[in-house]
Amino acid sequence: QVHLEESGGGLVQAGGSLRLSCAASGRTFSSYTSGWFRQAPGKGREFVAAITWSGGSTYYADSLKGRFTISIDDPKNTVYLQMNSLKPEDTAVYYCAQKRPGPSWTNLQPTMYNYWGQGTQVTVSS
Repeated sequence: QVHLEESGGGLVQAGGSLRLSCAASGRTFSSYTSGWFRQAPGKGREFVAAITWSGGSTYYADSLKGRFTISIDDPKNTVYLQMNSLKPEDTAVYYCAQKRPGPSWTNLQPTMYNYWGQGTQVTVSS
């Protein structure tokens, strides 16, 4: 089993920044893809960003490119999501997830991920 734990969420004013962390422990895959998703109240789970093992490839939701950056620290089994120029519409619970490698399109689909963290709340005030 893989245990994922997010941290770094909180309350921030519009225009501010936050960095989320996702620490993985347990029996991690020898190679894997990590993703960030978010879910706002009353909405479905939305893809934010993904990164392949060793950071070889990154993927972003089109609407978030340029503001959000995903990165990975392999020795620490930790994935980060740097969020800049935050907007009130970024308010959501942010989840990290992990999956086995696969075609690129699978990295954007929450149903393709095997393991999930419990989520961390991000609230952006106007």
